[in-house]
Amino acid sequence: MTQPPNQPPHGGFGAPQDRPPQEQPPQGGGFGAPQPPPAQGGFGAPQGAPGTPGAPGVPPTPPPPAQPPAAPPQPPQPGYGYPQQPGPYGTPGPYGYPQQPGPYGAVPQPGFGQPQQPPYPGAPAAGSDRKKTALIIGAAVAALLVIGGTVYAVTSGGDDPKRKPVAQQSDDPKHSATAAPSASSTSGGGDDPENLNEGRRAGEAKVLWYKSAPDAPGSGADAPGMWVTGKAAVKAAYKQVFAYGVGDGKPVWGPISFPQKICAVTQQKSADDKVVVAYMSGAGDNAKCNQLQQIDLATGHKGWTTEVADGGLFDSALNVELTVSGKTLMVGRSESGTAYDIDSGRKLYDKQKYGAACFPAAYAGGTGRLIQVASCGAGGSNAHDELQELDPATGKVRWTQPVKKGWQVTRTFSVDPLVVYLTNADKKAWNISTFTKEGKFRSEVKVDGKFAPRCGWAVLERDLQGCQGVAADADTLYLPTDTTGSANEIVAISLADGKERWRTKSPADEPMYPMRIQGGKLVAYVQPSYDAGGQVVSIPVTGSSHTTTKLLQNPQGTAQIENTFYDGVVDWADGRFFISAGRLNGSDQSKEKLIMAFGN
Repeated sequence: MTQPPNQPPHGGFGAPQDRPPQEQPPQGGGFGAPQPPPAQGGFGAPQGAPGTPGAPGVPPTPPPPAQPPAAPPQPPQPGYGYPQQPGPYGTPGPYGYPQQPGPYGAVPQPGFGQPQQPPYPGAPAAGSDRKKTALIIGAAVAALLVIGGTVYAVTSGGDDPKRKPVAQQSDDPKHSATAAPSASSTSGGGDDPENLNEGRRAGEAKVLWYKSAPDAPGSGADAPGMWVTGKAAVKAAYKQVFAYGVGDGKPVWGPISFPQKICAVTQQKSADDKVVVAYMSGAGDNAKCNQLQQIDLATGHKGWTTEVADGGLFDSALNVELTVSGKTLMVGRSESGTAYDIDSGRKLYDKQKYGAACFPAAYAGGTGRLIQVASCGAGGSNAHDELQELDPATGKVRWTQPVKKGWQVTRTFSVDPLVVYLTNADKKAWNISTFTKEGKFRSEVKVDGKFAPRCGWAVLERDLQGCQGVAADADTLYLPTDTTGSANEIVAISLADGKERWRTKSPADEPMYPMRIQGGKLVAYVQPSYDAGGQVVSIPVTGSSHTTTKLLQNPQGTAQIENTFYDGVVDWADGRFFISAGRLNGSDQSKEKLIMAFGN
C-alpha cells in the first residue's frame, strides 16, 4: 500500500512523525509490558539526539517489567508529531508510477508497529491499550524470511484467553517432537526451582527449560540474535555466546566469552551453521565495533577473526552491519562494504564509491542474493538512492535500479522475492514496491489499511533487514495489520498486482505476526496477554479457508514472563517455541530470563 502524499507518515510502532522517520534510543519496557509515555511532547515526540534521520542514540536501561494496569491506559493526546490533516492523492511513486488513490479518507491514528523506523527497540504502540513492545523474529526465522522467501507467522488459538485452552491436533509433521524433562534453571539440570510448570492447565504446553540472563551493567546490555540448529539454541548476550540443547537446555558448548561487549551479529546463519559476531575494540568512548569473530554453531569452535578497517574520511567502522548471503559475509560501514568468505575469513572484495557520487549505504542478504542500497549525489540536485543486486561471490553488479528523487529505501521486507519499503520525507509518504528477479519494477502494494511489521532500531542510517513479523513466498507478501492492543489481521497480498488475496483475524484478543511458511501453511505467533500465554498457530495459504489452527498454547502461569522479554526474539523449530531477550535491563532488583523454550 502507498500512503497518500503530503500525509504525515505512520511512525514506527505507531509513533507518527512530522518529519522523516528516524531511529531513536530505546526507552525500556518488556515484551508487551505497558510503557511510560515520553517525558516531553506526547506520543510520537522525537527522542534522543537531534539531527539527521538515522542519528544513533545510546540505549538507556529498560525498567523492570510493569504490572498489569488497574485500568486501561488512556489513548494519547495530540502532541508533537501527532498526525494532522491528510493530503491529496495520486502523486507518482518512487519508480515514476502513479500511486493508486485509495479510500483512506480519515487520518490514520497512531498504531502498533507501522513499517517505519521505530523510535527505539521495543517501543510500544502509541495509542495502544496494551502498549505492546517490539517483537523481533529470531535469527533463524529472519534467515528463512529473506532466504528463499520462507515465512513464519504466529496467531493465538481461537479460545477466549480467560478460559482454559483446549489442546488441538497439530498439523505440523514435526509437532510430535519428544518433550524434554521438566523445566531447568541456569544449571541445565532437570530441576524447576521456580515451579514454572506448577498449576499448568490441561492443553497447555510445558516450559521445557529456561535460563537466567548473565550479569549486565546497570545501564543495560544488548543481547542480539538467536540461532536455532537441530541440536542447540544459541544466544548472544553482553560479552558471551551461550549454546543450550533444544530439548533439555543443557549446555552444548561454551559459553564463549569476549573481552568487550558484543555490538553486532549476523541475523542469519550460513547453510553450514556459521555465524559472525562483532565486539568492541575497547571500553572507552573512542572504541569501535570493528572486531569480528566467526563461530561454528555445531561445535562452538572459534574460527577466524579480523579487525574491520576504516574506510575514507567519513566512512568509519564505529558501527558495522553484518549480512550473510550464501558463503559471503558482507560487513557494511557507513559509506562502503567489505566482503569475506564466511568459512575462511578470506577477503573477497570491497564495495566503494562508484559513478559520480554513489556511496554504498546498506545491505540485505539471502541465499544467492545480495542487495546493496547506495546513496547518490547527496546534497545535489540529482540526489537519489539506487538499488543494486550483487553477485555475492564476486561483487559484480547484476542490475541497477535508480529510485526517484526524494525517495529513500529504508527496509527490505523480503530479499527473494525482493520487496522494499521506501519513505519520502518531503511528501511525508511511504511506499512498498516489489521487483522481478531482473530488478524490474513489478508492483506496489495497493491494499487499504495500516500495516505493522516489527522494525528494530538501526545503529547505522538504515537497517535493511531490521523488520520482522513480515514474510513472503514466491507470489505473496504477508503483512500484519496495525492494532490498538487487541486482535489484528494478517493480509496476504499478491506480488503480481499488489492487491489483497485474503486476510485472517487473530483468534485471540492479541496481535499475531507472520514467522514462516511450513508445509504449505503460514506459521504465526500470537502475543500473550496478562492472563493467557502466547500461541503458535498455522494458517492455510491456499484454498478458500484461512482459519487458524493452534499448534502450541503456552501456559498461563508464565504469561507474565513471556510478556516481559525486552525487545523479544522468537523462533519455532521442530515443534518447540523459543523466546529470548533482545536486550538486558541490568537491574539487580529482579533476575530476568535470557531464554525460554516451550513444547508439548
